[in-house]
Amino acid sequence: MSTGKIVTGVLVGVAVGAALGILFAPDKGSNTRKKISKSGEDFMEDMKGKFDDLVESAKDKYASAKNEAEDMMEKGKSKAEQVKNDVKNSMG
Repeated sequence: MSTGKIVTGVLVGVAVGAALGILFAPDKGSNTRKKISKSGEDFMEDMKGKFDDLVESAKDKYASAKNEAEDMMEKGKSKAEQVKNDVKNSMG
């Protein structure tokens, strides 16, 4: 299982546990609704942070892969030019 799925599962479990704890706690309805709303906001903020981290990681991996591809392309061009020169020199 990937780390992202584990983290998401843990966060969902924590949010559900917190919501159930608030619902079963002896408190006024208005206070309970405020607590649930606050828990939901906190959960969404955590998820946004995780999503932002995921996007940043994907950007970094894309940039790295792009750089590696460009390097390989340059090496390929250089090798092709070398072979072309070798063939030219052996003919002439």
